Amino acid sequence: MFFSGTVLNAATVLAGGMLGTFLGDRLPERIRENVIHGVGLFTIAMGLRFAFETSNLLFLLGSILLGGIIGSLASLDARLTALGDRLQRRYGGGGGTLSEAFVTSTIVFCVGPLTFLGSIQNGLTGDASLLIIKSVLDGFTAIALAATLGWGVLLSVVVILVYQGGLAAGATALSGALSEMQLVEMSAVGGLLILGVGLKLLRIRDVRVADYLPAVLIAPVLVAIVARVKEAFAL
Repeated sequence: MFFSGTVLNAATVLAGGMLGTFLGDRLPERIRENVIHGVGLFTIAMGLRFAFETSNLLFLLGSILLGGIIGSLASLDARLTALGDRLQRRYGGGGGTLSEAFVTSTIVFCVGPLTFLGSIQNGLTGDASLLIIKSVLDGFTAIALAATLGWGVLLSVVVILVYQGGLAAGATALSGALSEMQLVEMSAVGGLLILGVGLKLLRIRDVRVADYLPAVLIAPVLVAIVARVKEAFAL
């Protein structure tokens, strides 16, 4: 079901927000860090699993290189970061208000590569594994945010349902137009990007993952081009 990962994500944010509102600042920072690091290790393993599903490493290499170039030229990562900062300055306010809690949590939960990749994967293939990872991360993040900013964090659940659900629904509508190999290569490229997310979570390397998002869309194009060339030259 294309909506399953989004529903789970919303549920963990809701549960985490309620728990954080109740606990306040009583949850030790060490526990939160250990959970994040554990999820980071799991994310790397998951990313490698998806990446190795590729049928041809050249598809993976070509997609990542072209996607990275396009994303860098478009400054996707910088623009995404700037968007979050701008929204926070404009609507966040200060002093732990309701609006600050809502805007801050919405930015954290909805502006990032896992949101896009997880929703697209869930919509295209029905696999919610990336959104499951995101759900765990968001759940613990919601605890921390709600403990600091208050119950306004819970309002971000509505945005998660609408935004991620919309992405997944759009991907589902397009899934019939893609071949099985194209879906596999999109998933493999997504796995490589998820590996970058894991490296960031573990603070090993600050990979600008958002700059590589175009690679997910380039992968099926490369598959189609290679298929046409093989057909034209009877390879």
